Amino acid sequence: MNITQARIIIDSVARRVIAHADELTELDQAIGDGDHGLNMRRGFEAVLADLDTLAAGDVGALFNGVGRTLVMKVGGASGPLYGTLFMQLGKSWPAELNAQTLHATCRAAVDAVAARGKSQQGQKTMLDVLVPMCDELATGADCAALRARCAACAQATVPMLATRGRASFLKERSIGHLDPGARSSQLMIEAVCDCLENAG
Repeated sequence: MNITQARIIIDSVARRVIAHADELTELDQAIGDGDHGLNMRRGFEAVLADLDTLAAGDVGALFNGVGRTLVMKVGGASGPLYGTLFMQLGKSWPAELNAQTLHATCRAAVDAVAARGKSQQGQKTMLDVLVPMCDELATGADCAALRARCAACAQATVPMLATRGRASFLKERSIGHLDPGARSSQLMIEAVCDCLENAG
C-alpha cells in the first residue's frame, strides 16, 4: 500500500463515518451519552480538513496523524480509543505489507485499544468487531468474508449485557441495543473493504 492508496482509504473511512453520524448518535442515545455520532463526525471532519498535510509523509505517518487528530477532536471515550487504534497502526506499519504483516499490525493496534480501554471482547464494545476482524485476517479471509463477519459481530452485540463503558451503567437495560462503537468499527472496516475491492 502506497501513500496515495492509504489516503484514499482514510478519505473513504472518514466520509463513511460522517454519513452515518446521525445513526451512531441515535444508537448512543439508547445506551450512552448520545454523542458518539456527533463526536465522530467532528473528528473525521477535522481529518478531512487536514488530509493533505497528514498525507504528506509515508503511510505510517498518515495513520499516526489521523490518530492524533481523533484524540484531539473527538470527545468521550471514542477519541482516545480510535486515536490509539490509528496511532498504533502508524507505529507498527510494516516496511513490507503482506497478509502476515497486515495481521500482525492490526492485532497490535487492537491490542492497544483493549489495553487503553481496559476491556476485552464480549463486553459490548468496539472490540466485539475489531477482535473478530483480526481473527479473519489471520485466516487470509477476503473482503467479502471480512465484511460479513464484522456485520454479524456488530449485530451480535444487541443481546449482550454491557460490562464496560457508559452502557455498563444501565446493566440489564443495555440488552437489546446495538453497540454504537461496534457499529462505527463495522462502518470503518466496510469502507476499507470497498476501497480494496475497487482497487482490485
